[in-house]
Amino acid sequence: MTGKPAHRVSYNDGVLKIMSPRADHEFPKDCILGIVRVYADEMDIDIESYGSTTYRRRRKAKGAEPDTSFYVQNAAQMRGKKDIDSEFDVPPDVVFEVDVISESLDKFEIYAALQVPEIWRYGGQDFVIHALSGTTYRTIENSVALPLISGAMLAEFLQIAVEEGQTAMLKKFRRRLQETR
Repeated sequence: MTGKPAHRVSYNDGVLKIMSPRADHEFPKDCILGIVRVYADEMDIDIESYGSTTYRRRRKAKGAEPDTSFYVQNAAQMRGKKDIDSEFDVPPDVVFEVDVISESLDKFEIYAALQVPEIWRYGGQDFVIHALSGTTYRTIENSVALPLISGAMLAEFLQIAVEEGQTAMLKKFRRRLQETR
């Protein structure tokens, strides 16, 4: 193992983009995955995380690796899958993109072609949730996959992680969910 960062790749109609994630990119991704896991635990639902798996449609010459991805509604169907073929398997219910290094808006067309229902996007301060509507994405307040989560809530808890640490953030998030139920 060389210790070099992994690269993330996307391609759209023959255009290849390669990105090497940094700490300011990975930190929010790990926080969000922690939040999703706490949500699943508190709400007693299954999730299956597939990280930055490459999702592609060869026939459409489109593919992307999100910063992280997970299945909620389709978790049982995807449990234990060692290989995902986007031509036959359902897309992840949510992909998450961190835009502190590069802009992910150009990947929306790819995700729409893959029929990804929901994109969570963090831009360093703001957090926006997008839902697929036809062939484009529209901004929504709360997640469809995890309805008690809003973009504002995710931004709030990411700020808590920055100021107080990830463990404190997860404890506070768990308490908020318990109070909400």
